Amino acid sequence: MIAAVGARLDRVFRRVTPDPFILAIVLTVVVMALGWAHAGGPFVAIIDAWQGPRGFWSLLGFAMQMCLVLVTGHALAMSPPVRALVGALARVPRTGAQAAALVAAFSVGASLLNWGLCIVGGALLAKAVGRALGERGVPAHYPLLAAAGYAGMMTWHGGFSGSAPLKVTTRADLIELLGPELAVGVDVIPTTSTLLGHMNLVATLGAWVWIPILVYFLHPAPDEAQGIEEADPPASGPAMDRGRSLQDSPLVTALLALPLCAAVGLYFQRNGLRRLDPNAVNLILLTAGLIANGSPRRYAAAVTEAARGCAGIVLQFPLYAGIMGVMASTGLAAALAERAASSSSPDSYLVLTFLGAGLVNVFVPSGGGQWAIQGPIALRAAEGLGLPASSAVMAVAYGDQWTNMLQPFWALPLLGITGVRAGAILGYTFVLLVAGGVWFSLCLVLLG
Repeated sequence: MIAAVGARLDRVFRRVTPDPFILAIVLTVVVMALGWAHAGGPFVAIIDAWQGPRGFWSLLGFAMQMCLVLVTGHALAMSPPVRALVGALARVPRTGAQAAALVAAFSVGASLLNWGLCIVGGALLAKAVGRALGERGVPAHYPLLAAAGYAGMMTWHGGFSGSAPLKVTTRADLIELLGPELAVGVDVIPTTSTLLGHMNLVATLGAWVWIPILVYFLHPAPDEAQGIEEADPPASGPAMDRGRSLQDSPLVTALLALPLCAAVGLYFQRNGLRRLDPNAVNLILLTAGLIANGSPRRYAAAVTEAARGCAGIVLQFPLYAGIMGVMASTGLAAALAERAASSSSPDSYLVLTFLGAGLVNVFVPSGGGQWAIQGPIALRAAEGLGLPASSAVMAVAYGDQWTNMLQPFWALPLLGITGVRAGAILGYTFVLLVAGGVWFSLCLVLLG
């Protein structure tokens, strides 16, 4: 029955889901109209907020980071050692349903370490497993594999790269978020109360169990499975014979690989695994990809092939940055979050905060950006209602990650790597959205 529901939703979303670029345009217009109605004043102020340095252009650095996540991760996946490793991993599942569950389990596990690792790792594994199963003649539904690779984006904020839990661990972060006057009344919230607290351990580790199981049962019948379709990348790029020896030389590779390895070691010595950020992920992927491909020529060819998937990021990130600018400058995001807080009682506050965070995330798909907007409201309301501040932090975190299953912003790198359209995965991620909404709400009610 679950597989039938997933297949029906898959057909519906394939028909009705617009291209992510169209959705970004529609959201832009809707947010501009709502922001103008909420703030009043001249419409030119909305345009200023949309295209200004805190709007349209505020994610340029982040967009480049995401492009590099996609390109360096894809190039690593195309290397001979990784293909052999994933080929061995793909021999473990005997059915497409087992393969989908394996990809989902990996994605959720990777999300607990770092969200960037989750996006690129889940996408790479989904593509590699889909390719390997196809070569073995095992029916596997590739869109579901891609959705399974994205499943970890519904758990990342409960892991060690979660923005909200990590931004309340020091007095300086609290003062930056709340201001000096309000911060005086709020104690520093250690990760032992948020990420390592009993509620998050149950909520996140429990999701690590039920998400792969649900994905397993979502797999359609073998005769309905849609396999991977892709063209093999070129073996090499054009080059002059005279320079071929240098392009294939492992010594030339070592000239860059050695300082890159030193940089990776220095980063972990200073920061450890907990502070893994997009730059660190890209540094690791670049280093590993260069070494695994073995020669500058092969790596350059892999990067050239991978760069084709960056179009969605380049085109749409500025639009979402503009949406965030309008939401913040007009006070619309704060109003949505505050509405949920003001209309609640101690018994319902955490769930309403979770739902409000999920709504805000549709328009402000950035964990850090959303926490800056909603965090002060959540902590102030929790204090007034006599609720633990740590529970309020996690309610915002769960809501932020929850609607990632409906928001294509974070799926863009995955779609670029896998080559799957957004409408092909949204039917399955919508099922995860519904199940996740029930699960996180229960955890907040019973354990918050």
